[in-house]
Amino acid sequence: MPVVRPVVSETTALGAAYAAGLAAGVWNDLETLARQWRADRRWEPRWSADQRDDAYRRWRKAVERSVGWVDV
Repeated sequence: MPVVRPVVSETTALGAAYAAGLAAGVWNDLETLARQWRADRRWEPRWSADQRDDAYRRWRKAVERSVGWVDV
């Protein structure tokens, strides 16, 4: 799945501002807000399904081995 980074990195704050703006009538609807969004950069996947599955399998193995690593 492609990953898209928006121009505004503080999307939580932006979402709150958009919600407040909608409630206050600054924006008429969600479609108007959607037109405000801009992409900064986009990454496309390059791995094959086999590469992805192998990396995921190895990641899960690493996570399993790390469980209980440190006693709290």
